[in-house]
Amino acid sequence: MRFVPLPLLLLAGCAVSPTHEPAMAIDHHSHAEPHRVRSTHLDLDLQLDFTDHIARGSVTHTVQRLDATAPLVLDTRDLTIADVTDQNGASLPFTLGDEDPIRGRALTIPLPPGLDRVTVRYRTAPTAEAMQWLAPEQTAGTSPFLFTQGQAILTRTWIPLQDSPGVRVTWTARIQAPTGLLPVMSAMRRTEDGRVSTFVMDRPVPSYLIALACGELVSHRISDRCAVWAEPATMPLASRELADMEQMVAACEQLFGPYRWGRYDVLVLPPSFPFGGMENPCLTFATPTILAGDKSLVSLIAHELAHSWSGNLVTNATWRDFWLNEGFTVYLEHRIMEHVYGVDRAAMETVLGMQELRAELQELGAADQVLHVDLDGRNPDDGMTSVPYQKGAALLRRLEQLFGRERLDGFLRAWFDEHAFQSLTTATFLQFLDERLLRHAPDLAKQVDLHTWIEAPGLPTDAPTPQSALFDAVDATLGAFANGTAAAALDTRGWVTQQWLRLLAGLVAPSRSQLAELDAAFHFTDSGNCEILAAWLLLTIAGDYRAADARLDAFLTTVGRRKFLKPLYQALLKRPDGKARALSLYERARPRYHAVSQRTLDAMLGWPAEPAAAR
Repeated sequence: MRFVPLPLLLLAGCAVSPTHEPAMAIDHHSHAEPHRVRSTHLDLDLQLDFTDHIARGSVTHTVQRLDATAPLVLDTRDLTIADVTDQNGASLPFTLGDEDPIRGRALTIPLPPGLDRVTVRYRTAPTAEAMQWLAPEQTAGTSPFLFTQGQAILTRTWIPLQDSPGVRVTWTARIQAPTGLLPVMSAMRRTEDGRVSTFVMDRPVPSYLIALACGELVSHRISDRCAVWAEPATMPLASRELADMEQMVAACEQLFGPYRWGRYDVLVLPPSFPFGGMENPCLTFATPTILAGDKSLVSLIAHELAHSWSGNLVTNATWRDFWLNEGFTVYLEHRIMEHVYGVDRAAMETVLGMQELRAELQELGAADQVLHVDLDGRNPDDGMTSVPYQKGAALLRRLEQLFGRERLDGFLRAWFDEHAFQSLTTATFLQFLDERLLRHAPDLAKQVDLHTWIEAPGLPTDAPTPQSALFDAVDATLGAFANGTAAAALDTRGWVTQQWLRLLAGLVAPSRSQLAELDAAFHFTDSGNCEILAAWLLLTIAGDYRAADARLDAFLTTVGRRKFLKPLYQALLKRPDGKARALSLYERARPRYHAVSQRTLDAMLGWPAEPAAAR
C-alpha cells in the first residue's frame, strides 16, 4: 500500500485541493496497528547487566482500544519475551510473528474485554542494535558505558512497543544500574534512590525519542534549566565549549515560542556515537567531535536544540516525511546561530550546508533526491541523506525570501503552536501552508513551485544561498595558492573553522607535494578539530599523502560518527589498493562502531552479514 498522495500542486499559486488525510498515516516501517489499539503510556522497569550486555525487566502499556475486538500489536527485534500479563497479574497469550528483515517481529497480544493495561516481561539481546555497550578502553574514563540510539526504528530492539513516529506516548522508567554508574534519560524529571533511578516524561513523544545512557557521569550547571553531562575527563572542555546553551534556548524562544520541555541538558558521549547529535527531549546526546576548543562547531547544539520545536514538538508522522523534522530544524539552527553569533557565521554555515548537498546530489539516485522520498520496502536510514536537511531548509529560505522573514516567522510559530505534540505528514504541512500563507499572497505564491521542490529530484533553480564576504576572502586565498603563492605566505590570520573547511573543499586535486606544503604550513594532520581533520584526510587519501596514514588509522578506529566514516571509506575504495586497506581498517574498527554506522559500511564494503542466530 502506498502513502496518502500529496494534494495536487502544479504551481504554488494554484489552490490546494482540500484533500484530507486519514486520522493516522500509514507507517510501512511498523507492525503496529494503532488505529485499532494504541499505546498511550509506558512504564519501564529495567536492570542493566554490564557483564552480559543485556537489559532485563518489563514494560507496561496503557492502551486506548479503538476497536474492542482487536489485539495489541507491538514491534520487537531480537527480544526474548518471557511472559505477558494483565493489570491483575494474570497471564495473557501472545504470539511472535515471522522475522521481517527491516521491521523485526510483531508481538501480538489478544485483549480480553475491559483490559487496558498489559505488562510484557522480556530481555534484550547482547547485540541489540539500539544499545551500544562500551568497554572502559572505549571511553574517556575507566568504567564501562552504555547508550541507546533509537532513530529511526531501533527502539524496538530494547523495548517492545509501537515503534512508529506517528504513535506518541508518555512514559516513566525505573532503571537499576551497577554501583558507580549513573543512568540518565530523555526525561523531564529524575530521582535517585541508591542504585535505582526513576524518570518521568509527561509530554507525549514518539518512540525513537526514548533514550538511555549509563556510565561514570558528572554534570555541570550552565543555567537554571541547562546543564552539561559528560565523563569526568571530558567535562572541563565540554563545559567551556557549551557555555552558550542558555543563550541559544532564549534565542529560539524569542523566535519561535516557548520551550515546552522544562530542562535542556546536553550529554557528551564517547566517540563511537554514530551521529553528530540526537535530539532526545530534555537531554541532547552529542558527539565529542564537536569539542573543537573555540566553539566553532556548536551549531550542532543549535541544531539539536531547534528539534525541541521541529521534530520533538511537531514530528514527522512517517519516515517519508523526515524532511519536516530536519529541513525545519536546519532552518531554525541557522536562525539561532545568526541570533547568537552573527550574520556572517550563519551565512558560512548555510553555504557549507548547500555545498554538502550539491556534492551528495551527484552521488544519489534520482529517487533519493526527493524531499517526500518513497521508502516503502527500504530501511528508513536510507532516507537520512543531506536532502531532507539541506534541501528542506532551502525551501524555507525560499519562502522567507518571497514572503519576508516576519510573515514566515508568524507562520512557523503558528505551525508549532497549533500542532504541538502531534505527528504530521507532508500533506498536512502543505494544506496549512496554503491556508496560512500562500492564499493570502497569491502573486508571491506563484513564484515557488512546491511540487518541484517536494516531489522532484535535484535542487530547484530558485534555491537561495547567501553570500559570505568571509568566504570571498578564502576563495581569493585559494586563487593565490593555485597561482603559485607558497602556503606559508597565505594570509589566514583570524580564520575560523568554516573558512578552513571552505579552503579544503576548494582545493582541486592537490599533488602530494602541495599536500606536504599545506601540512607543513597549517599542521592539518595534527588538527584537534574533527571537521577540519576529516576534510583534510579525504584529500590525503585522494592524493596518496602517506604521511597522514597513521592519523587516518587512528581516526577511523576511534571515531564512530557516520558523517565522517562514510566519505573516508568511500575515498579509500577509490584508490588502487583501497579495498584491501579499507577492509583491514574496518575489521579492527567495526566492533567500536554503532549498528547504524555498521549497516552503512557493511553494505559499502561488502561485509558478510551475521547469521540471525548471532544477533
